[in-house]
Amino acid sequence: MEPLDGKVALITGGARGQGRAHATTLAAAGADIVLCDIAAPVEDVAYPAATPDDLAATTAAVERLGRRCLTATADVRDLAALQNLADRAVEVFGRLDVVIANAGIATGDPVATMSEQRWRTMIDVNLTGVFNTFRATVGHLVDRGTGHLVATSSIVATTGARNAGHYAAAKAGVVALVKSLAYEVAQHGIVVNAVLPAGVDTQMIQHDEIYRMIRPDLDNPGRADAEEVFAKGRPRPGLLDPQDVADTVLYLVTDRVKCRSGESITLANGMD
Repeated sequence: MEPLDGKVALITGGARGQGRAHATTLAAAGADIVLCDIAAPVEDVAYPAATPDDLAATTAAVERLGRRCLTATADVRDLAALQNLADRAVEVFGRLDVVIANAGIATGDPVATMSEQRWRTMIDVNLTGVFNTFRATVGHLVDRGTGHLVATSSIVATTGARNAGHYAAAKAGVVALVKSLAYEVAQHGIVVNAVLPAGVDTQMIQHDEIYRMIRPDLDNPGRADAEEVFAKGRPRPGLLDPQDVADTVLYLVTDRVKCRSGESITLANGMD
């Protein structure tokens, strides 16, 4: 038997990157998948958005592994949409066992010049989006008296980040939310955790705005310049692979993890 045989996992931000890695990893471990992504541009975000074709590709990858996949386009800022998806998942599969609040964005600006809209969009997606995901699903886990909730935070939740105070604040809020919810659902046998990766090799980080955020010492930094930061003094040079994060999430959502609720696992790769 695989560790997640017979279980159902809901994943936000599942069209590509870390979300796709979570979907295929959990499917390979036996879970049926409920997948959502906005699959459309988000205001004030410079890099190319995930598309319906990306979402369809992840669905196909799950199905090739022999698992069922319920797919929807949904914005994590829309609580009603997430609630509808969670209710539909239980209607279709009869249960919900695992929730991965993974959807997120990245933008960069110093606090001194950051627009109010840029701040609000970041908090709405990266923090309120996690709240909405948990709010829409946790009742179903409570009804079953078991389950795992995992949120994607970031190493910058503990370190801060130059030219990305809004991102660091949102990710620190995710850690506090995880700690708080863990208290509330412990009596129902539900485990809540966060993963805090360093830089992960996805389209979210591989674009000019984030290169400038990472390397403010250069006028026109590129990918190689940014990756120098992640290569120095690391056990494995360069950015993390999405699979590194997915493997950690799989560990957290197995029934072997029952006494780590409210905790965060940092995937620093030696980064201070």
